[in-house]
Amino acid sequence: MLVLLPPSETKAPGGDGPPLRLDSLSHPELTPTRRKLADELVGLAGQGAAGLTALGLSKSQYSELERNAALWTAPTLPALQRYTGVLYDALDVGSLRPAERARAGARLAVASALFGLLGADDPVPGYRLSAASSLPGLGTVRSVWRPVLAAQLATLTGLVIDLRSGSYIMLGPLPGAVTVRVLCEDSRGRRSTVSHHNKAHKGRLARLLATAPREVTTADGVAKLARRGGLVVERTGERTLDLVVPA
Repeated sequence: MLVLLPPSETKAPGGDGPPLRLDSLSHPELTPTRRKLADELVGLAGQGAAGLTALGLSKSQYSELERNAALWTAPTLPALQRYTGVLYDALDVGSLRPAERARAGARLAVASALFGLLGADDPVPGYRLSAASSLPGLGTVRSVWRPVLAAQLATLTGLVIDLRSGSYIMLGPLPGAVTVRVLCEDSRGRRSTVSHHNKAHKGRLARLLATAPREVTTADGVAKLARRGGLVVERTGERTLDLVVPA
């Protein structure tokens, strides 16, 4: 079983790991594309206003360019510690017991606009690049990753629960994965799609899946595990689930 998480725009600063070595990351088949994107980001970091524009950043976010400039020399953190934000707060890997953390390390993976697909403990520096970015020297991030990442994802075996956001799914679709939609239900039973806060609910689901003593192997298994953890989950198709939360 593999739970595929979205990344986050925000990332923890610093780190105590050695500088980035692409050959130390999972899925080495992605190394050439990772290197091409990393070199482009470092080059953009020296272009000031043009670099900010390419990454969709404001002048107040110049420090993000500085992060990119130091990609090859900055200290690293494991991916699950580098990414922050709503989903990762709910996942809360820092509170896991050793056995739970080991299971999470084996079952979780993170999508990335820069690295494509990361193992939970792959050491990465801070950086700024989103799935929606378009880079002057390479074109859209989607056009760079789609043919490469889709092929890599197709090699994954076993059950994959895809919790990525839409823009990251577009970098490399995985048709055989189980997907989860988060819906909000009001007192009259009316339902609507949850936007930003769906990340927290997906983080709770990811925690349940990552730490369960036994892996699940089917969409039904995902739903049953979620219900035992106090979540309301309904199966809506062969590989689709709805996670329903109160308004």
